[in-house]
This record gives sequence, C-alpha cells and structure tokens, in this order.
Amino acid sequence: MAYTETTSKNWFQRLGEAFKGILIGFVIIALATWLLWWNEGRTFKTAGAIGEAELVTQDVKDISKVDPALEGKVIHAIDRADTKNILRDPVFGVETNAINLEREVEFYQWEEHSHSETRKKLGGGEETVTTYTYEQTWASDPVDSNSFKDPSYRGLNTTLAKLDDNTIWAPEVTFGAYKLPDFLKHSISGSTPMTLASVDVNAVKGVITMSEAYSNMYTPEELIHVSGSTVYLGPNPGSPSIGDVRVTFSQTPSAEVSIIAQVIRDTFEPFTASNGYTFSRLTMGKIGMATMFEGARSDNNLMAWILRVVGVVLVMVGLGMILRPLSVLGDVIPLVGDIIGAGTGFVAFLLGLAWSLIIIALAWIRFRPLIAGGLIAVALLLVCLSYMKGRKA
Repeated sequence: MAYTETTSKNWFQRLGEAFKGILIGFVIIALATWLLWWNEGRTFKTAGAIGEAELVTQDVKDISKVDPALEGKVIHAIDRADTKNILRDPVFGVETNAINLEREVEFYQWEEHSHSETRKKLGGGEETVTTYTYEQTWASDPVDSNSFKDPSYRGLNTTLAKLDDNTIWAPEVTFGAYKLPDFLKHSISGSTPMTLASVDVNAVKGVITMSEAYSNMYTPEELIHVSGSTVYLGPNPGSPSIGDVRVTFSQTPSAEVSIIAQVIRDTFEPFTASNGYTFSRLTMGKIGMATMFEGARSDNNLMAWILRVVGVVLVMVGLGMILRPLSVLGDVIPLVGDIIGAGTGFVAFLLGLAWSLIIIALAWIRFRPLIAGGLIAVALLLVCLSYMKGRKA
C-alpha cells in the first residue's frame, strides 16, 4: 500500500525561498562559467598533446626484449598483457590467475520510492502531495530503513553480512619484455564471470551476522550457497529474503592490447607535451597507431561537447533561479505566475546560451579568432532576442 504525505507552503515562504535561491543561482553561474572556460583550454591543450605525441611516436613491431635504444622514446606496440600472479579474495578464498579479480556485492532490501505532485493555490501558496511506495529488491548497498517515511516499514532491513565491492589487481602485468604500470594496467577491460568451484567456508562464516531467529533455524554452513560465479548468503537462493547477500565474482583475463606510451627502462610512463599535458593510451585488441590517435581525438572532442552541454545547462539553471522570484510574485494568481514563469524560462534559456557562447568565444580568441568572432556575433543576437522578449512580456 502507498503512503502519502502532504506539505504546504504559503506565498511568503515560497517568496523567501526564491530570494534565497538568487545567491545559489549566482554561485551556479560562476561555477558553470569556470567549467566552460577551463574545458575549452583543456580541449585545445589535450589536442595539442595528442598531435605532439603523434609526431614523435614510432611503431615498434617486436618488444620481446628490452631495447636500450627505445629509452625515452614514445612507442606504439601490440602484444599480450599477461600475468603469472595468482589473485585471492581475502574473504571468500576465491583464487584465479588474471589481470584482476572483482567482487560485486548486492543486498536484498526494502527500498523506498517517492513521487510528488505540486499544486498551486490561489493567493500564491503551494501544496505538495508525495506518495511513497516500497518494494523488495537487490541493492548495491545496505538501505537504512529507519529513515523511511512509512513507520510500518521502518527497521525492517537487515543484512547477513557487511561486505564491500572489491577489485584486486595483479602486482605484475607483462607486455612483451616490459612491465605495465598501473595507469595502463587499469585501462585493461574485458571482465568475464568466473566459475566457482568452492569457497573458504570458515572464512565466510566469520563475516556472517546471524539473528537469534536464524541461529535457531540454520547453521552458518546452511546459509552459504555456491553456483556459477555467485556466492549466495541466505536460506534459499530461489526465494530471497530481506537480509540475503549475493556476491558475484568476475575476472579480467590476459589479452592482446595496443599501447602508446613513453619507454622508461623496462616500463612506461605518459608522454609529457611541451604544454605540460600528458598523453598515453591503451586499447584492447590489435589496433594500428593511426586508428589509436584518431580514437584519442574523438574521445577528446566527445568530452569537450559533454562538458559544454553541462556548462550551458548549469548557466541556464542559475539564471532560472535568479529570475524565479518574478514568477512567484505572479503566483498570487496561479495563471499569471505560469505565464511569467514561461517568459522568464525562455529569457533564461536565451541569456544562458548567450553567456555560454561569450565565455567559449573568449576562451577561443587566443586559439581560433575567426570562430570566436562568429560565436560572439551569435551571442549578441541572442541577447537582443532576450531583450525584445523581455519587453514584450
């Protein structure tokens, strides 16, 4: 059954919150402005580091021996990332020969979900009805049910074991005659589920916390079930109970990889460009040097656009918070407030886009003057449109 909670705010409370939001809006705009400025510099300098690395990288076909002639050189090479290390999970005693060993833990818990509907009232007040629903599901962390809104669900969550996700990396991963440092090693992907033969039952028993009711019904051994890649802690894997724990193991096996990095003795480090930015890359499979550099450029451009969109949206949100008191003032008559809110929202969109374009343009003046000039022209047009829209409103 759903649990509902109704809260109300009068016009003065809403107006006070709106005016407090102005300060937060300015802070958001300041942070977004810095993000937009920094991102353009990051994008340009990263592109410069990629281009500079490409000019000095040499393709090495054979790395079966440490070659002193490669010392300090930036190389592209293809070989097998391999290890002889045996990795062991300290709790379950699971062992494997792999690049890494991953433990993912899930807890069967009650979870709270909420849905709110807000209605404006004549006179500027506002009423919010929040509906809370509850379901049993697998969660990545234990859920504190003591904070649930519905008192009948509080304190229902328990857990048979307090465990964390864990990833163990092989101390030594070879690449031909060379050793991969952590920054390259951690870029190796291709995780696959393990097939578990058994676990260290005595060690697992040490992490199980049994209630008095469970202690009277089961022994710790009866709560440990191993199947495929999963260790299940609970009475019945086919019918989960609140507090059951599911632990899944996976491993990243040895694999062919392609790298671009600077040789330092028998290992590697990132190439440092003249602008201070660094570059290195590891890609799964046998990938040519040109393709790897093209992929690096694509990733840099994708990140640039993601951060641009985030920055622009934050500027618009900040401006919306600054203009919000106008719509709250108009909410004395709800329809009037809606009209003003739509107008201020559109103005915030135009001004936010204009401000963002100006910041991006200013950042690009040093690097791309023609593009910067075009962006400034578009920004001024948006400012004019927002001014005309404001006068019309």
